[in-house]
Amino acid sequence: MATTVRRTTLTLPASPLGPENPLPSLRAPGDPHLLDPAESAALPAGMARRIGYGRLRTLLPVPRLDGYTRERVPTALDAVVLENDRLRATVLPGLGGRLYALRHKPSGRELLHTDPVLQYADFGLAGAWFSGGVEWNPGATGHTALSCAPLHAARVPAPDGGEMLRLWEWERLRDLPFQIDLWLPEGSDFLYAGVRVRNPHHRTVPLYWWSNTAVPQTPGTRVVAPATHAWHFGASRTLQRVPVPEAPTASEHPADWFYDLPDGARPWIAALDADGRGLVQTSTDALRGRKLFVWGQGSGGRRWQRWLAGDEGDGPGYLEIQAGLAPTQLEHLPLAGGAAVSWLEAYGPLEAAPGADSGAVAEHLEAVLPREQLRAAHEAWLPAADTEPGDVLATGSGWGALEVTRGRFDLPGTPFTADTLGGRQKPWLELLLAGVFPRLGEDAVPGPVLVSPEWRELLETAGTYEGNAWALDYHLGLAQWHAGDRAQAVRSWERAAAGSESCLPLRCLAVADQSDGNPERAAQRYLEAFRAVPAGEAWATAAAALAREAVPALLAARRPGDAAAVLDALPGTARGRGRFRLLHAQVLLAAGDTAGARAVFEEGFTVDDLREGEESLHTTWRALTDEPLPGGYDFRMAPAP
Repeated sequence: MATTVRRTTLTLPASPLGPENPLPSLRAPGDPHLLDPAESAALPAGMARRIGYGRLRTLLPVPRLDGYTRERVPTALDAVVLENDRLRATVLPGLGGRLYALRHKPSGRELLHTDPVLQYADFGLAGAWFSGGVEWNPGATGHTALSCAPLHAARVPAPDGGEMLRLWEWERLRDLPFQIDLWLPEGSDFLYAGVRVRNPHHRTVPLYWWSNTAVPQTPGTRVVAPATHAWHFGASRTLQRVPVPEAPTASEHPADWFYDLPDGARPWIAALDADGRGLVQTSTDALRGRKLFVWGQGSGGRRWQRWLAGDEGDGPGYLEIQAGLAPTQLEHLPLAGGAAVSWLEAYGPLEAAPGADSGAVAEHLEAVLPREQLRAAHEAWLPAADTEPGDVLATGSGWGALEVTRGRFDLPGTPFTADTLGGRQKPWLELLLAGVFPRLGEDAVPGPVLVSPEWRELLETAGTYEGNAWALDYHLGLAQWHAGDRAQAVRSWERAAAGSESCLPLRCLAVADQSDGNPERAAQRYLEAFRAVPAGEAWATAAAALAREAVPALLAARRPGDAAAVLDALPGTARGRGRFRLLHAQVLLAAGDTAGARAVFEEGFTVDDLREGEESLHTTWRALTDEPLPGGYDFRMAPAP
């Protein structure tokens, strides 16, 4: 059959994403891959340099997504299906373009791990993330901020004359446009993914990309790659070059193995079951890195997998085989102004003899998809990458259109058209076209922010409406903070706080105090900011977000009474959420009421937005008792100290 691209819907029990956190993300996202500088110094010079380059100072301008719960309802998700006579691929353009499923039709096998539900958890750079399928990760170390965001999608002619699906968007952490072209050559057992990232700016920008593939982990699953050594990153938070272990999937705790591929070796990685059948991912040479991630056999890893699957059953779970631009995920590469990078990936079934070594698996791969064929397909695709999309299948954000308007960029193949500009971009379009910062009333809920050097320059020269100078100073402070100009940011926020009763600059100053090691002043400013939150339903999300930050700050300053008052001021619906139940237990513990704190645990609660690697449940329980942590609260990803 000829390759087809069609729209459909996929219905799953899904947790609603909930509202964005309206407080700007002034802190760098939690990164479980941070290395001690002394550790980096012992690494090869090039690797150490790339590890130190391009790390995020903040998450700005991306908002945090932490408003989801674990209450799921049947939800119809927009999907696009690509199909030939060998494969059926299902893509979710509204959720980061996730390749949700890849079914091999002759054998009836699903090649990817798919969860029975769509359950968000705090694993992404922006918070909300979900497991399964193939995730495309541009941006920075971690799961992309676009994990749960809509991408633009359209039909485009494929290089072989058939149809392909183009996905594209503007990645806001690095201000880089990217595209992913998916197609199935006629009669092929492999799904092709042509990827291109462009830097339209004059400045060099840090570049990051990893394609993460979740595959079922059965008792006999083996992961094979063309390497004898790997860089291991595990519970010790060190990066060490070690021989590839005989059975890395048997690890007790979550761990990463970044395979050290020899120079000139074809890049690929495969996950094969006990019968030698499974999925292989390969690419052209630009996508050099390969990685295995396992959750481990311990209770915490198993608990996380059940959590992500909505506590549906207790199956063998999954592991991830991944491919990236750098040797490890701790590294970023420089992408020069005006430059672009592209590559071609392929995903498909592979069969080898049970227990076959990497040499034998490589021979099987070469027989079914020769390396030279993939290179030729990449070269044939490059001209098609500039083809203008035709039939639009899905619409992403308007941020790309705003940046194209500002920078007058020419990006053939990925149109960011003016009709995608919406209410979120309107204030910034006014600043761009009129040179005046738009009105932001003191009772307005904070909206999206922009912080790049170009937008900072516009803020620095902008005019204001009468009574609106504080809002300009507030946003200018955000751009200065993002750039690392902390002292200037504080001065801007101090002017904003003096000229307004808004809670926003006070909250920013509290974060700055914490950064400067002044917990007492931070606590007081947090309390003042919380008290300044306007009443009303529109501000409820901001009040809850501010309380989540204020309570730990007040506890750090030994002010449990004020922390309790903040929690008591929240509506009952907010206080009942698991995060605030945990904070309530910590407040009781700080006040000396151990019995009351333990009663909170015994009553039971669920922290919907528990962060990957977060130890708060365990550490709070340990402060209460020497008894083992109850299984329902055990999400530990590292050995007990």
